[in-house]
Amino acid sequence: MSKDSTKASTPDYATDKKSLAFSEQHYFSSYDHFGIHEEMLKDRVRTLSYRSAIMKNKHLFKDKIVLDVGCGTGVLSMFAAQAGAKHVIAVDMSNIIEMAQQVIDLNGFSDKITLLRGKLEDVKMPYDKVDIIISEWMGYFLLYESMLDTVLVARDRYLKEGGLIFPDKASIQIAMIEDAEYKDEKIHFWENPQELYGFDYSPFVKVAMSEPLVDIVDNKAVVTSHREIIEFDLNTVTIEELAFHKNFKLKVTQDSLVHALLAWFDIEFPSDTKQGKVVFSTGPHAKYTHWKQTVFYLDEVLDVKRGETIEGSIASRPNKFNNRDLDIELEWDFKASGPEDTRATSGKYNYFLR
Repeated sequence: MSKDSTKASTPDYATDKKSLAFSEQHYFSSYDHFGIHEEMLKDRVRTLSYRSAIMKNKHLFKDKIVLDVGCGTGVLSMFAAQAGAKHVIAVDMSNIIEMAQQVIDLNGFSDKITLLRGKLEDVKMPYDKVDIIISEWMGYFLLYESMLDTVLVARDRYLKEGGLIFPDKASIQIAMIEDAEYKDEKIHFWENPQELYGFDYSPFVKVAMSEPLVDIVDNKAVVTSHREIIEFDLNTVTIEELAFHKNFKLKVTQDSLVHALLAWFDIEFPSDTKQGKVVFSTGPHAKYTHWKQTVFYLDEVLDVKRGETIEGSIASRPNKFNNRDLDIELEWDFKASGPEDTRATSGKYNYFLR
């Protein structure tokens, strides 16, 4: 393949955008604007983790065929090419692929990286199989936007037996937090006529409660142990297994009030050497990432003492009307010191991440 043949133009879409449901069109269009890619490129933890995982394992990429799923501006594809990949196939549905083509040409990778425009499920691949899949697919609460589904389709269709996925492990972690000030600002605002010009806006409380908050949480707000609620091995997990219902038990680490459950995710890349292992966390204890953390406010306040436990369960499944959104159900059971303790309470709430 000559350099000139790849520089001529960005390929036509393999997918008829008009045939997609409105929710799908909206999803892909949201990645057309450069602003969201600016935010991701500025996320040093995200981008440098991928670069480190690839560059520390150059021997795994040398002379290999690599598939970049959802390539965006092409930065991961260029890392792979720098690491010695024989060829990189970069796939994206959004219009940002036009800018990616310019960037790839400008940086001298036209003969190493081929861009395919369309949904992964629709494009015609120039190779029957690939050696490595790379993708930055993670969303809020790890699974929001369901891009992992597409990575798993790519794995099942195109990855050679024994091939690698970067990253290949992802886990969701949870803990409980004290967050009275922010809960007052986000939730109880709707119950305060003095703030709302004398009018009763209380119906908005249920709406505000049902949407988890994505924001930066101070690690000092965490008042329980943390727990890995689920881990996904991208080498073996199925799309059906991405919907889950898991129990948890958290130990209280200080006398406090509990206002919300906090969730974040951890990521791990494959390597055949200890020195090449790369991991990162999006938790409150770690450096900032654009994913921040996800906060699920309870509709009551738990009055907890150090050493006590909070049990419960969390369930997540794609929304039946738009599978890129998530329906999340949280249950909690705080027994305090026993049935006679007035602090004991249990509850359940449903959330919608969109």
